[in-house]
Amino acid sequence: MRFMYCRNLLGAVTGSHTGCMRLPQSIIQSFSVPAIHFPTIGLAILLFGIASVSAGAATRQLTCNPTGLQFGDIITGQSETLMATVTNTGQTSVTISEVTISNREFTAPQLSLPLSLAAGQSVGVSVSFTPSANGWTQGTIKFSSDASNSTLTLDAEGAGVSSESVTATPSSASFGQVAVGSSATVPVVLTNDRSWKVTLLAVTTTGSGFSMSGPNLPLTLAAGQSATFNVTFNPQSSGTVGGSLLVVSPALTVPLSGTGTTTGQLTIAPAPLSFGNVPVGTTQTEPMTMSAVGATVTVSSASSSSSQFVLNGASFPLTIATGQSMSFNVAFTPQSSGTVSGALTFGSNASNSQAVESLNGTGTVTAYSVNLFWNSSADAVGYNVYRSASTNGTYAKINPILESNTAYTDSTVVSGQTYYYAATSVNSSGQESTRSTPVQAVVP
Repeated sequence: MRFMYCRNLLGAVTGSHTGCMRLPQSIIQSFSVPAIHFPTIGLAILLFGIASVSAGAATRQLTCNPTGLQFGDIITGQSETLMATVTNTGQTSVTISEVTISNREFTAPQLSLPLSLAAGQSVGVSVSFTPSANGWTQGTIKFSSDASNSTLTLDAEGAGVSSESVTATPSSASFGQVAVGSSATVPVVLTNDRSWKVTLLAVTTTGSGFSMSGPNLPLTLAAGQSATFNVTFNPQSSGTVGGSLLVVSPALTVPLSGTGTTTGQLTIAPAPLSFGNVPVGTTQTEPMTMSAVGATVTVSSASSSSSQFVLNGASFPLTIATGQSMSFNVAFTPQSSGTVSGALTFGSNASNSQAVESLNGTGTVTAYSVNLFWNSSADAVGYNVYRSASTNGTYAKINPILESNTAYTDSTVVSGQTYYYAATSVNSSGQESTRSTPVQAVVP
C-alpha cells in the first residue's frame, strides 16, 4: 500500500514513500409645580409683586429662600416635600430657639433646637404638605431666634384634589453635587392625564440657582400629550438648596434640590470603558481621560478590581488643574474566555472622592483544527489516524471508529502545541498496516 503525505500549514514535506500519508494542506482557523388659587391671573401677579417689595423693604439678619412654598395640587392623603434655606446674613451668630406652625397639614422642619448659625451659615429646612380634604389651604412656619428680626415667617400654601390633571416625570428632581461655576440639567416631562385639552399658562422655577427652558407658553396639550422642560441647576455658592418647577394653571409643583460644592469634581470619560473582544493571552489598550471640574483636583490613588485590567502611565499623587484633563491608557489582558467586568477606583480630594470607572471586555479563544487527507488503498476498507506529541513518542488512535474516507479533521488541537500524525490502513480481514512516516503539524 502506498501513502502520500501532504503539506501542513507551515509547509511540511511532500513526497512519495511506501507506507506514508499526505498531510493537511492547511490548518484551518475559525472564531467561534402646586396650584395657586387666585381669583384672577392679574391678582396673582399683584400678590407676587407685593411679596417681592416687602421682602426687600428692610435688611433682615435671618432670611429664607424661597420666601414662600407653593405646593400646588396634591392628591388628598398624599404628601409632597419642598425645601427652603434659612441663612444668617448678619455679622454675628444667630440661635434659632423655636419653630412653630399654624396648620397641621404642613409639617414643621425637623431641626435640633436650639440651633446656632454662624455669620453666613445656612441650614436647609424641609416642609411637607399632606392635604386631608379637597380645597385650598395655607399655613405659616415661624422661626423664633435672637436675630435682629426675631421672627422669620415662611408662608406655605397648597390644595387637596381628587386627581391631578397634569403629571410630571420625574415627580421630583435631585441634582446631587454640582460644582460652583458648572451646571447640571434634568428633563422634566409634563403630561396631560385628562381626556380633554389642558392649557399650561405659565411655568417657572423657584429657588436659587434653578432655571428652566422649554416650549413657548401658553401651551395646549391634547389628551395624553406631553411636553418636555429642561431644568438646570447652576449653584452660586456651596451648600444644599431647594426649589421647585412651578406650573401655574393647572397647578403643579415639582420639587427640586441640589448641592453646590466649591471642591472640584473628577470626571472620567468614556464611561463605561469597553474593550470588546480580545483574544485570551493578548493585551489591548484603550484611552481614558480624567478631568477636573470646578476646582483643582489631586488624585492620590487608583485601584483595579481585577488583575486583568491595568492602568498604565499614571504616577500618584497627580494634580489636575481646573478645567484641565489628563489621559492614560487602560490595558485589558483576558486570562480565559468569556465576558469580564471590572472597575478602576480613583481616590482624590474631589467632591466625589471615590470616582469609579466601569470596565468590561470579552476574552475569546481561537479554535484550531488540523485537516488530514491521504490517497486511498485498493485493499483497504478503512483507515486509522494516530497522533503523538513527539515524533518518536507514543501514538494514540484519535478516530473513534474506522474512517472510511481518505480524510480526517482533528478538532482537539490546542494553540501553541506541536503534533505528529501517522495513518494505517485496515483490510476486510481486520488486518492493519504499519503506521506511515510521521509528519509534523505546528498549531499557532
